Amino acid sequence: MRAVVQREFGGPEVLRVEERADPVPATGWVVVRLEATALNWHDVLVRQGNYGSPLPHVPGADGAGIVAGTGHEVLVIPSLWWGDDESAPGRRWEILGDSRPGTYAEAVLVPAECVVAKPGGLSWLEAAALPLVGLTTYRALFTRGRLQAGESLLVLGAGGGVATMAVSLAAAIGCKVVVTSSSTEKIERARELGAVDGVRYDEPGWPATAKEFSPGGRGFDVVLDSVGSWRGSIEALRPGGRLVVLGASRDDQARLDIRPFYFGQFDLLGTTMGSPRDFAGLLRLMAERKVRPPVVDRTFPLEEAGAAHTYLESGTAFGKVVLSEEAS
Repeated sequence: MRAVVQREFGGPEVLRVEERADPVPATGWVVVRLEATALNWHDVLVRQGNYGSPLPHVPGADGAGIVAGTGHEVLVIPSLWWGDDESAPGRRWEILGDSRPGTYAEAVLVPAECVVAKPGGLSWLEAAALPLVGLTTYRALFTRGRLQAGESLLVLGAGGGVATMAVSLAAAIGCKVVVTSSSTEKIERARELGAVDGVRYDEPGWPATAKEFSPGGRGFDVVLDSVGSWRGSIEALRPGGRLVVLGASRDDQARLDIRPFYFGQFDLLGTTMGSPRDFAGLLRLMAERKVRPPVVDRTFPLEEAGAAHTYLESGTAFGKVVLSEEAS
């Protein structure tokens, strides 16, 4: 089979297609012949060596395809061996594509418990784009953030996979959603997904500007922060609000003023990925509500994985970047 292999850590140029042996199924495992593979920022960190993946390595966490030998159309859940504790993953937990070969290939070997039936109505591209951001966002908003219908949500960033999924899911249950972005065009596109408005985070005083869109101007019930702007996020919360943190794409350190934090009665909640129960909740929500499918911005063939990474890192995409022979 063809696979994208990195033999060193570094920039997008380390991603090259090679011929590799087909994966062989074993007891409790299945081989999925992939129709499409979605990129995530996590893949960039793997490529750079942040997770110490073994070399040579095939990255990739997201995918959708057909189970070899059965013909079943499935999604690959990239959260492996979460464990029995819903509050946090167990010691065996890992993300597909970290320490074992991932989905940047024509086929991948995964635990049988980590495939679920492809939802009807989703294209292969949309199906591949769903698992990691869908699972991560669902857990962040509902399991950890306790977001309820009628509440208000501020999503930091408007164009990433998590951001677009968060707007779609929260709007579907009747929340008031506001986004931030450095792009007026991305704010307009977020409105099309269900956001009521957005603010430019590259303008001074953006937290105060964002609060003006919250109910009564008090601040938001929940702020979803995947970039690491904790101080601004807390400024945008209402007293007693919840800050849900699931990334550090802009800053990997944050400094907080402690007294305003505890006087504000805020919750600071960390989260990443999710459990099989979270994924079941996501699929149930999508079946019960009018949730838009994942937004696919652009597709690349497998041979252009490096170019796909360059595009992802440019920050210009709105939604997901996908590897597929249905390249555009």
